[in-house]
Amino acid sequence: MALTSTMYACEIELADVDRGCYGPLEFRMAMHPSESPGYFVARLLAYCLEHDEGIGFSKGVSDPDEPPLFVRDLTGTLTTWIEIGAPDAARLHKASKAANRVAVYTHKDPLGWLRQLEGARVYKPERIQAFAFDREFVEEVVEALDRRMKGSLSVTEGTLYLELNGRTMTGAVEPLVLPIIGN
Repeated sequence: MALTSTMYACEIELADVDRGCYGPLEFRMAMHPSESPGYFVARLLAYCLEHDEGIGFSKGVSDPDEPPLFVRDLTGTLTTWIEIGAPDAARLHKASKAANRVAVYTHKDPLGWLRQLEGARVYKPERIQAFAFDREFVEEVVEALDRRMKGSLSVTEGTLYLELNGRTMTGAVEPLVLPIIGN
């Protein structure tokens, strides 16, 4: 018997000072049985940090040809491909060809991932921005996960202040410099 996804209902009041993005976010997310809680939290945080008109979730791990998160314009054109974790150079190449902007949010060891990418050839690497979440912060959020989550997220100078179901957590999201070259 196949396992089913677990649904999470989220209500987050967003105050992203860094991007000038404010307002209430209400969305539902599914955690696939093969998805780690850390990956799920990184996807949740990336959704908030990249929130824009046209943002959405793909079918997830069941559709490896799609990004975990994306932004489409009003015509349906993919404008932003959002990756989670530690995508390889081939995946970044594909993403950069598919969208004018690529954002990667890693919850894993960023140094190990960056070493894997050293010298890789990727289409238009200037389109790619990468960020690393504070791993302890991600683990703290994992412990606070609940099927119904209500809270707030404030972002100031790369520091994340998250209040979730009465629990307050602070962490960081750091920009990374990718060691890739243009193709």
